[in-house]
Amino acid sequence: MGPFHEGELAVQQRVGVAANAERIGRSIHAEIPDVARRFAAEREFVIVGAADAEGRVWATLLRGEPGFVSAPSGDRLRIDARPRPGDPLAGLLAGETDLGMLLIEPATRRRMRVNGRATPAGPTGLELATREVYANCPKYIHPREVRLPAANASGATRASTGTALTAGQAERLGEADTLFLASRHPDTGADVSHRGGPPGFVVVAGPNALRIPDYAGNMMFNTLGNLAAHPEAGLLLVDFVSGDTLQLTGRATINWDPAVRVGMAGAERVIEFLIEGVVELRAGRPA
Repeated sequence: MGPFHEGELAVQQRVGVAANAERIGRSIHAEIPDVARRFAAEREFVIVGAADAEGRVWATLLRGEPGFVSAPSGDRLRIDARPRPGDPLAGLLAGETDLGMLLIEPATRRRMRVNGRATPAGPTGLELATREVYANCPKYIHPREVRLPAANASGATRASTGTALTAGQAERLGEADTLFLASRHPDTGADVSHRGGPPGFVVVAGPNALRIPDYAGNMMFNTLGNLAAHPEAGLLLVDFVSGDTLQLTGRATINWDPAVRVGMAGAERVIEFLIEGVVELRAGRPA
């Protein structure tokens, strides 16, 4: 059995890169190489994605001091953090679930994806049995130093929820240069990818509709393959100064019509995201 499921294969074949994808796919392994262990241990935040009990997919931010992510063995990652109160994945990650994880260092534009099965580890941690470990190219990552503020001692959060974007949320999305996209496949599990572009690359087409350009990448089409097979998806916008997060869940589909890409320089197709749920979390500051 190859490294790709039917959705990924269908997208690769449509784009005409199946042979190259098969070659590049040999870089996907279940084990964590030494360089990846060191990279993980240096992280102060990671992005994870999973489906909730209703099948809705969310992405969220986990934070800690360097060393809060570690590799106790060649096929295990330990994460000494869980989502904050009010996060839609807070309760889910207290049990066993498929989990996608993105480790990213914006300052150096390095990133690595680690996908597998997560189980609770102690009262506040997770252990991820790895199924897929692989590096990604640095395209479209905006170099920036990230120093997220520490949450307040009580761990309290200010959460607001809805089923559509507010005017302020729409404005922030329309100015963003970085998003994180969680997707999943019923058989192969969850995944999180980085989406970047010039500020304003996301088109807010309404309070429940986004258009996200998709540019040339590593030719494996892990995210688009998941969406082709299973459109449930989640988006995460992180304020890298305050630590505030905006989480969206809904359905994402691939629009191949060239007319939709007009004005999106370099885009090869467009992800259309229909918003069904919104959670905004303030960064643990007192109200």
